[in-house]
Amino acid sequence: MENSFEARLRELGIDLPAAPAPLANYVPFTISGSLLFLAGQGPRAADGRWMEGRVGEDVSAEDAYRHARLAGLRLLAAVQAALGSLDRVRRVLKVTGFVNAAADFGGHPAVINGCSDLFVEVFGEAGRHARSAIGVASLPHNITVEVEAVLEIG
Repeated sequence: MENSFEARLRELGIDLPAAPAPLANYVPFTISGSLLFLAGQGPRAADGRWMEGRVGEDVSAEDAYRHARLAGLRLLAAVQAALGSLDRVRRVLKVTGFVNAAADFGGHPAVINGCSDLFVEVFGEAGRHARSAIGVASLPHNITVEVEAVLEIG
């Protein structure tokens, strides 16, 4: 049987949110050759509210991990909007995650694992990627995390 990332989503019981709309003067994705560049996405609850706060101060690392997963779901929705199907993904190449963190917080990699783990669940080995996890002093809307990605497509 052919490997289908769309089927894998169904097996995992994952329903993607609506494709994210830009909040400023940018597009949610660009394609150049076999590369798909995804604009940064933040975590939004099913009711549309942003997940806000500073990790290590107002928000636990465990909650922020879940927020990074929500951001990953929005990235997957952008992939689906860009390509029509996740099955056009060959592999996830690079993920960059930003954590709205308290000055003494050092668990950025564990937080961004929320997105990385999701990509591996959905894409298997093709979901393993190079990554940066960066702590920042603030993010738009005071969101806890923002994640962007670059994928190889076919």
